[in-house]
Amino acid sequence: MNDTLAAELTAMAAADHQGAVKANSEDPVAQLAWRRLTTRHADRLAEIMDEHGWPTAALVGEDGARAAWLIAQHADRQLDVQRRALALMDAAVTEGAASPRDLAFLRDRTLVNEGRPQIYGTQIAGIRDGAPVPFPCEEPELMDARRAEVGIPPFAEYVAQFAVA
Repeated sequence: MNDTLAAELTAMAAADHQGAVKANSEDPVAQLAWRRLTTRHADRLAEIMDEHGWPTAALVGEDGARAAWLIAQHADRQLDVQRRALALMDAAVTEGAASPRDLAFLRDRTLVNEGRPQIYGTQIAGIRDGAPVPFPCEEPELMDARRAEVGIPPFAEYVAQFAVA
């Protein structure tokens, strides 16, 4: 295991979590700081993928692998990095070295960023009348079956956590 790389990835994920809170504010300065942070992290993830391929748990531990996934998830303004992470993670899942659940979230995020319907219904567009509204989903009648295949709870259960009382 590469402890140095694992520590770097987990530190980036921690900064990401702190920045995400500010990014959801109305403050344009905080939003700009979030964009800069996620861009810097995506650039670094691209370098890591150049050198190591997808950062699996075998390379960086479970926390490091989860951190790499989070960084890829938030690389929304660098679709090339997100697509590359998706391809590498897909291969890692096929080899049993990465999480199918995390791959499903990254696949949906990438599809939404490409302006295409998502598959698993993991990406929420916003809240309308107190209820979460997902981005469009391909064959929504099959969504819960697909979600079950990768270990994601049914859609109704998932969106209940976003509901506004």
